[in-house]
Amino acid sequence: MRIAIVGAGALGLYYGALLQRSGEDVHFLLRRDYDAVTSHGLRVFSINGDFTLPHVRGYRAPDEIGPVDLVLVGLKTFANDRFPELVGPLVGESTLILTLQNGLGNEEALAELFGGERIIGGVAFLCSNRGEPGEVHHLGAGRIVLGEYQRCDRGRIERLVAMFSKAWVDCRATDDLKRSRWEKLVWNIPFNGLCALLQQPVNMLLAQGACRGLVREIMLEVIAAANAQGLDRPIDEGYADSMLEFSDNMGEYRPSMQIDREERRQLEIASIFGAPLAYGRRQGIEMPRVEMLAILLEQATR
Repeated sequence: MRIAIVGAGALGLYYGALLQRSGEDVHFLLRRDYDAVTSHGLRVFSINGDFTLPHVRGYRAPDEIGPVDLVLVGLKTFANDRFPELVGPLVGESTLILTLQNGLGNEEALAELFGGERIIGGVAFLCSNRGEPGEVHHLGAGRIVLGEYQRCDRGRIERLVAMFSKAWVDCRATDDLKRSRWEKLVWNIPFNGLCALLQQPVNMLLAQGACRGLVREIMLEVIAAANAQGLDRPIDEGYADSMLEFSDNMGEYRPSMQIDREERRQLEIASIFGAPLAYGRRQGIEMPRVEMLAILLEQATR
């Protein structure tokens, strides 16, 4: 399969490297890493074993790649206004577009531009950070859940699951993409928000009883909003406890939003906080802790 990676940050570099190693024809749209990757290849430091791809197809512009079978979108969501210029030249008659981005609204934005029938939503539970140019560090997890934005052909989801599985990615299909999106927000909203605001890694938050309790309360607000969205199956409160237990094994992990704030980059506040708050309000669900967290993040980054 001919694949283009748009948004070659920690997520795009990691999954793209695994796919190339497994034999797929992968093409990376690069910015910061272009010189390093095209000159010296891509190095992956992973809990599952380090490896190097000495030869990587890297490009500065999407029209140098041309139409592909699959576009894997890993852009930060504040760059979604660039979909026409970054994704458009890669789309042919039968191209599928898979977004592994955070938050809500990404599938809708892509569908409006390119048609909902070709859009695949993916939720990646991945702990990874970028290192020096040409490096990516995989610190934990990596599971992907895939679902169709519009239910057209379940077989193509199964083929993508098989492709990722061949690349040693824990991947499965879902018929309730909306539920999977909200499940990730149950983790993303409290940990990305609080770690970025307090400038502390996951383990430091969980070590403080009051802060751990706040994380759980925020999770329950997100679960309440999720369950008001007409999910095929509700998310129970026990999911919050399972996410806390999962996070206990992360150690000194810094979520992407914390790193972005430390490096004075723009934060994905609109998609990770603003959109879920709006969806909750439409169903009469208030999330005061989530709203306060969003307001504090906006103030802290002005």
